[in-house]
Amino acid sequence: MNDKNIVWIVDDDKSIRWVLEKALQKADVEIKSFSKPGDVLKLIPIEEPDVIISDIRMPDMDGITLLNKIKEQSPSVPVIIMTAYSDLDRAVSAFQGGAFEYLSKPFDVDEVISLVKRAITYKQNNKTVFVNEVIDANTSIIGSAPAMQEVFKAIGSNLTVLITGETGTGKELVASALHAHSPRSSQPFIAINTAAIPKDLLESELFGHEKGAFTGASGQRQGRFEQANGGTLFLDEIGDMPADLQTRLLRILSQGEFYRVGGHMPIKVDVRVIAATHQDLEKLVKENKFREDLLHRLNVIRVHVPPLRDRRTDIIELINHFLKTAASELNEDIKQLLPATADYLSGLPWYGNVRQLENFCRWVTVMASGSEIHVDDLPPELKQDAVMVELTDEWEITFRKWVESSLLKGNTEILRDAVPRFESILIREALKKSGGRRHNASKLLGWGRNTLTRKIKQLELNV
Repeated sequence: MNDKNIVWIVDDDKSIRWVLEKALQKADVEIKSFSKPGDVLKLIPIEEPDVIISDIRMPDMDGITLLNKIKEQSPSVPVIIMTAYSDLDRAVSAFQGGAFEYLSKPFDVDEVISLVKRAITYKQNNKTVFVNEVIDANTSIIGSAPAMQEVFKAIGSNLTVLITGETGTGKELVASALHAHSPRSSQPFIAINTAAIPKDLLESELFGHEKGAFTGASGQRQGRFEQANGGTLFLDEIGDMPADLQTRLLRILSQGEFYRVGGHMPIKVDVRVIAATHQDLEKLVKENKFREDLLHRLNVIRVHVPPLRDRRTDIIELINHFLKTAASELNEDIKQLLPATADYLSGLPWYGNVRQLENFCRWVTVMASGSEIHVDDLPPELKQDAVMVELTDEWEITFRKWVESSLLKGNTEILRDAVPRFESILIREALKKSGGRRHNASKLLGWGRNTLTRKIKQLELNV
């Protein structure tokens, strides 16, 4: 960048302005700071900056309103919106209003500098980054944890998206939001779980069939791709798709056409595909269980939906939302969380993620005896989870102390000592659980049976 690059900072927080000023001065840009959005609107018709960085929550005028007014007067100026309040509606408003980027606080200074450089490059190349359009938000995602930022940033795109995340994290909700806030929002959103349909039926389900294509095909049938034409098709658990269907899917993604089962005429469709999986597709590629070229086609934008344990600050907000929803569904009064119960629930592992959380809220809405939710009102499995968390913490603390003690004593190559002992305990306990059956024990450990046999021999275990 050169000395002529000018960046305006708009934030009512003096400390934020100071941090950004100091950071960007090192990047050789000229800075002008504003505490009031109105002052920006007075100046921008006279002098146009290269980039504007604006907060989203300010007392006189919110950042979205300022963004819209800036775009009316100077549509070519990239605007970076920053906020500490990360919710879907504001993220969508920022992007669809023409924001260059959506930046959450606390931010990384190097990331800000990188964004500013990118924004300046866009302006110099006279590229329009986003098109203004009004979208009616009817899908909401709750979450302000930093781990959710990747999800929000994908909202508003019209590209193929691959959603990854553990079971129960809400991948279909994210897919629905991606569709609802895309240019295809008025067209169909069709969802299908590829793992839930037998292979023999899945082909017909996706691509349809002609009359007489197989026994029982008494008439022509449209598949999901035809039903989703013009809109979005969500393929959940894509990692379980059979190899031959992966090849057919690749053809649609690359050529936009397919054949019905038993058909001879290609059918053209315009479908945006959003795929999701809880599996490691790169690992499946190495194992020759998933096509590498298909992975590249699907992985245009990757969105990882974090597990609840990585976004604990969202747990209580989610619970309060689900309690309201459950009360409405079940025609019950809304239950209230006591502070002690909220603290307790925030510390649980929630292995079933958002799905488990939602089911718990339905359960407690019916089963809690009073209007307030006490710890004693919780189901037994959640109390067991708390015990497991305590045991896990104790194990990690003990192990950490052992590592520290070993290093203080000057021990070296501690992994050569720790790993065999660690594996020996795991093997013995797995065999105890499986009643000595090595095949079952290997599954519990996530190994093949041959690996387990080899480990037992290496460790000289008498089992």
